[in-house]
Amino acid sequence: MKHEWKKQEKDIYGVKTKPCVIDIPAWKYIILSGSGNPNDEIFSDKVAALFSTAYKIKMAYKAFVEKSSEISDYAVYPLEGIWSTASEKEYLIKDELQYRIMIRQPDFITRGMFDNALEVVRRKKDNPYLTDVSFETVCDGRCIQVLHKGAFDDEPASFKIMDRYCMEHGYKRIGKEHREIYLNNPSRTEKANLKTILRYKVTNIGK
Repeated sequence: MKHEWKKQEKDIYGVKTKPCVIDIPAWKYIILSGSGNPNDEIFSDKVAALFSTAYKIKMAYKAFVEKSSEISDYAVYPLEGIWSTASEKEYLIKDELQYRIMIRQPDFITRGMFDNALEVVRRKKDNPYLTDVSFETVCDGRCIQVLHKGAFDDEPASFKIMDRYCMEHGYKRIGKEHREIYLNNPSRTEKANLKTILRYKVTNIGK
């Protein structure tokens, strides 16, 4: 069986434009950190390094897993990013952004599989950021999330909807960072048709 996150994890990725609160467990990711404008070439190179590694892990798993296994193949998960800024300015300065971009890995992928795949990719790809890719477990815990449709620059409108939902339902935001999950490729999709899951951590008021 092939595991496809779009079909089999709709509770996580089938997000609607109405906010909802959800508990996110600990998952495995391959990760790269950085800072600066996401429109710069450096960011694109880091994204490429992550996807090269993710697809090599997938192909290696598919080549060696027993055909009788419950899961013999899987769809590579989408790119995600945790974003924050040290700036206290009311307006966003993209050059001051800090990020950790990542691609989730299935539970059955091990660090050994990651290490082997990354070594192969490093030998074949001329990308300096491959040396910085890490394999980590991240737990978001309780979060609010919503589906944002449209350009990235229009995300503040969706964040206002999330903030209002929190006030009305007894939640408060934890920290300043937020997560974005990119459900389609921005280089191949019109801005109006972009779909991005926006998520940030929350806690119940009084806790």
